[in-house]
Amino acid sequence: MTTKRPPTALEKMGLNSPMALALHLPSRYEDETELFTIEEALGLGRFHSIQTQGVVIRNQVTFRPRRQLLVTIEDDTASLQLRFLNFYPSQQKQMAVGANVRVRGEVREGYQGAEMVHPTVRAVTPDSPLPASLTPVYPASAGLSQTIIRKAVLKALQDASLKESLAEFLPTKLMAEILPSNDWPPLQDAISYLHQPPADANTQSLLERTHPAWRRVQFEELLAQQISLKRAHAIRRERRAPSFEKDRQASKAKKTNASIEDGLQKVLPFELTSAQARVWSEIGLDLSNTFPMNRLLQGDVGSGKTVIAALAAARAMDHGYQAAIMAPTEILAEQHYLKMQEWFEPLGVKIAWLSGSLKAKEKRLAQEMIESGEAQLIIGTHALIQDKVSFAKLGLAVIDEQHRFGVRQRLEIQQRVGSELFYCHQLMMSATPIPRTLAMTYYADLDVSVIDELPPGRKPIATKVVKAARRDEVISGLHDWLAKGLQAYWVCPLIEESEVLQLQTAVESFEQLTQALPNFKVGLVHGRLKSEEKAAVMAAFKANEIQLLVATTVIEVGVDVPNAALMVIEHAERFGYAQIHQLRGRVGRGSADSVCILMYAEPLSLAAKERLQTLRETSDGFVIAERDLSLRGPGELLGAKQSGDAMLRFVDLQRDAWLIELAQTAAERLLAEHGDLVERHLERWLGSRTEFLKA
Repeated sequence: MTTKRPPTALEKMGLNSPMALALHLPSRYEDETELFTIEEALGLGRFHSIQTQGVVIRNQVTFRPRRQLLVTIEDDTASLQLRFLNFYPSQQKQMAVGANVRVRGEVREGYQGAEMVHPTVRAVTPDSPLPASLTPVYPASAGLSQTIIRKAVLKALQDASLKESLAEFLPTKLMAEILPSNDWPPLQDAISYLHQPPADANTQSLLERTHPAWRRVQFEELLAQQISLKRAHAIRRERRAPSFEKDRQASKAKKTNASIEDGLQKVLPFELTSAQARVWSEIGLDLSNTFPMNRLLQGDVGSGKTVIAALAAARAMDHGYQAAIMAPTEILAEQHYLKMQEWFEPLGVKIAWLSGSLKAKEKRLAQEMIESGEAQLIIGTHALIQDKVSFAKLGLAVIDEQHRFGVRQRLEIQQRVGSELFYCHQLMMSATPIPRTLAMTYYADLDVSVIDELPPGRKPIATKVVKAARRDEVISGLHDWLAKGLQAYWVCPLIEESEVLQLQTAVESFEQLTQALPNFKVGLVHGRLKSEEKAAVMAAFKANEIQLLVATTVIEVGVDVPNAALMVIEHAERFGYAQIHQLRGRVGRGSADSVCILMYAEPLSLAAKERLQTLRETSDGFVIAERDLSLRGPGELLGAKQSGDAMLRFVDLQRDAWLIELAQTAAERLLAEHGDLVERHLERWLGSRTEFLKA
């Protein structure tokens, strides 16, 4: 019996073929094509890396102020000290007295004069030639040196199979018509150039990834992605879905009772805004189609997305189908459940609630109601898409805060239901606006509706940025606020490294505020509380039995208390753009002027300073989303990091936005005129990852 060998470090990184290695492109380059004397290096190398060479004349390990290796090299012009704070015996041996070494690093002023700290070192002979090209530095993992990757890449570039894998097959005429200029090299030349740029290459354009060789690679990758999305769009239109036409529903309702949709509109205590009415018209049209809706409903915090979801659910139920609403957290799912109960129970609609924290018996009862069809509306967390849940006749799935679910989770709910050959309509909702560039690339198969106005009476939220040193002033102001009969939130810092620390901070703040505000009731809610305890605290806060709610980020979404018009976020520098924007949206829901205080600890990093400044200046979700995209990248905003599959590897959505439209045009032309080439292009760039682009 043969034992399977363990994967190599290269294979663990997915570098298991010549093509994979060819597409493992450098993240930066080192210029080892120039060599300076030590005297020149001392004058030139104080602000950038520089390469010099010499003979080792001293090699010693010292222990003051800490263990370190000090090596001195010299040439005919001067001498230079090298300092290593972490080193191996092999390095000490490599730099033995008398050895010729070539070193590269930045010259700094040390305690004993000029020195290089942790330079790269290579053993050479006095006349060793210089490389003819820039030295690539590759993304690597632990246990995988640059030397191993460079050797593997060079071997792959010489592999005969690579010529075929990187062959030109995009039609020359089509490329000439679409591309802005003809200075982009053929793909194979572009990839060879990026791995081995000549000494006179424009290093700035290589590092910024704007060089023509980079542009060719980026265009090809975007083209594959756009083809994949456009094909997914076409495939969706060929699928069968139940048609929920309003007219057919109305005639059916005459024979029975009044429709649920009409009943809902009568019980709603408000009129739809013009933006809500427009969005509902778009969704209603989608629901009347015989292919599944795939629509993203965007609206800032508090814009009224929930009522649109309720109307869509009502229309599905009027046609005899079930509707499901799924939310990422129990607290948000429960808010939906309470709101839907308020609206639908007077109309006789049977609602099922399903979450991971239910007792086994309650869970089983809910599952039976769902499977039998007794439950018309089902609300819950990701527990809705687990194996044991079987819908009788699911016609609509509403997924709230869709970016918080992994790509695989979004896929699961849109698969075929039961034995019937139909797919349910899918409505995704998000209070985190999707930047235009992201929508063009990852959401090309999604129709997008935007609620771009707040309901009447909603007031803008004033945002203030305050140093933590003024905490006592903030608490004093909080006392005056509560004395007016208003309520407030106090949000504790997010400490990703430790849920225990986060909880501890919340408890400490709760105790301090309870002592400082003896005339008011202070409540505490955090992720470690049981569901019923959380619900009890939230209900007491909503009823104004609790005036100040100390909370961790569990209140980020789904909490609606109109009388709570002040929020203090401590250690605001630890939160991201989207989180503060979401948290801030918990206030401003009533008639009182609302305030959000961002309290920060010094010193502030430049990124944190810019983030707080932006949040103080704007409440526009789209501006904030664009800044968030530039900071975090698409993977986190899409929830794609949870899938474990790489997103676009070579494209920066903001820097390369103009390329997206070129790729879209080329994708349309290829699909219409050169269908035979489509599969080849997808296989080259995406392989097995095409399924994730359909999510």
